[in-house]
Amino acid sequence: MPEFDHKHFLDHCARKPGVYRMLNGEGDVLYVGKARNLQARLSSYFQKNVASVKTRALVARIADVQTTVTSSEAEALLLEQSLIKTLRPPYNILLRDDKSYPYIRITSSDTFPRITFHRGTRRKGSHYFGPYPSGGAVREAISLVEKVFQVRNCSDSYFRNRTRPCLQHQIQRCTAPCVGLVSAEKYAEQVKLARDFLDGRSRDVVEHLSRQMEEASRNLEFEEAAILRDKLAAIQSVQQKQYAETGQGDLDIVAIEGRHGLSVVDVLMIRGGRILGHRTFRPDTRGEEDLCEILEAFLSQYYLGDREDPVDPPEILLSHEIVGNEPLQQALTSQWGKKVRVAWRVRGDRAAWVNMAKANATQSLATELAAREHMEKRFLALEDLLQSGSPVRWIECFDISHTQGEKAVASCVVFDQQGARKPDYRHFNVSPPQAGDDYAALEEAIRRRYQRVLNEEGRLPDLLLIDGGKGQLQRGWEVMGELGLQGRMQVMGIGKGPSRRPGFEVLYLPDGREITPGPSHSALHLLQQVRDEAHRFALTGHRARRGKARKTSSLDEIPGIGPKRRKALLTHFGGLKQLKNASAAELARVPGINAQMAETLYDWFHQ
Repeated sequence: MPEFDHKHFLDHCARKPGVYRMLNGEGDVLYVGKARNLQARLSSYFQKNVASVKTRALVARIADVQTTVTSSEAEALLLEQSLIKTLRPPYNILLRDDKSYPYIRITSSDTFPRITFHRGTRRKGSHYFGPYPSGGAVREAISLVEKVFQVRNCSDSYFRNRTRPCLQHQIQRCTAPCVGLVSAEKYAEQVKLARDFLDGRSRDVVEHLSRQMEEASRNLEFEEAAILRDKLAAIQSVQQKQYAETGQGDLDIVAIEGRHGLSVVDVLMIRGGRILGHRTFRPDTRGEEDLCEILEAFLSQYYLGDREDPVDPPEILLSHEIVGNEPLQQALTSQWGKKVRVAWRVRGDRAAWVNMAKANATQSLATELAAREHMEKRFLALEDLLQSGSPVRWIECFDISHTQGEKAVASCVVFDQQGARKPDYRHFNVSPPQAGDDYAALEEAIRRRYQRVLNEEGRLPDLLLIDGGKGQLQRGWEVMGELGLQGRMQVMGIGKGPSRRPGFEVLYLPDGREITPGPSHSALHLLQQVRDEAHRFALTGHRARRGKARKTSSLDEIPGIGPKRRKALLTHFGGLKQLKNASAAELARVPGINAQMAETLYDWFHQ
């Protein structure tokens, strides 16, 4: 590969804001960055006294640099995050957790609106509250709304077909609008109070309920007053759980902590002055970046990323100062269409919230470091157990799941010294010649997996673990020989052992050795964890494939048979079995089926 002529490149590089992409000899993007001045920023990479090991390693692989000039640094920031999300360059700090947040949804198009848990795309005809940091936080809030405001949570079909109140009404969590025990006006008032409460206007709700309680007491309606008193107590108990209750303000607090090459980011979410909870992220870094650099990269990807459920608070508080604060504020303001403030020097309640986020990040980091140390010890114990002399840093495990041979799915899970690498998991829909043949299914999955790894020059595992005994191990070992991989990785089978009791598993090796580590061995605990995860992942894939297949009909595969003809055929014959046994003449008697279509159907079923 010819050496990159950085001097010639810098002589002709623009001195304007923009985005740059560093490429290797194969044309793959190594790194994407932004700059206020492209020439000044890029020239810093090619200085002789660059201290960062990461930067020196990056520069050594550069074969070309491509630039895109933008009108402003904020525009460059938006383009940079779009490219990072699309290209996922190896030298960029990547946000590994990209799950959608859960919301509370209250329908607005129904006469009697319902409250539900929601995750995914938000649609018209409903009000959404959140985002919440976890499903547990959503369910806790829904439970409180049901208890205090008695809003229904049942499906529309269930609601329309009720003839008497359900259990929710019996336990005083619904006013039973399905059977007319509450008027539409009264129910609308319940829903409005629930929405005000979820919007953070809990003080308004408390004042409203207090007035109702006093009025009921003056009218000598003591039972109604007692019910309102209990509702107030439930709301106030929630408010007392909050660390700081201001009754106003939507904001996020983002804190970062790092040690020993590992960093943790904690996002504390405040909505309407109430703490909804926090969420922890572990950015995928190379272990050499400083915390401010990681925090800045995290903020850009987290808030400017293309998400189904945008998280857009007007104020973001930080635990550390970042260099690109102004461009970030401008980019957020431009993308969200409202003014956004990013700050790190705050006082009062906001300072308390920042300290809380930092404490959570510190705790999460300590937990993560302890878990990593524990996992590393397990890997070292596995190396000692195998006594092969080669390190084990990457494990892949296969398992097969099916129901009496139906819709078999093979799983491949990946573990390294940091634990499960879920983005690298794979499902394989396998079709062995004989249904239920686990050996053939395993052979197909292993061959497909490692043939692709070889074709794409991907990473091979240090240890291939197969859930099964000698037979499964032998079949996997034969596939390794066919692919020329024997000797390039270790292969092991893990069986349940004679007693089939957890802790007494037997490890089978290709050289004929059988090892029983015992229930207290750290290496066996690691292998059990990997094996159980492979089983769980295979079972999940199989259930999804089986469920999808059972929701479709074999008639869907026949050309020319749409929903109307399918319904006519099944109605006429009463079921698929009778339909398959029908003659062509009988098929032609069905409305909408002519003689030619009847022959096609008959041939389809009998060939």
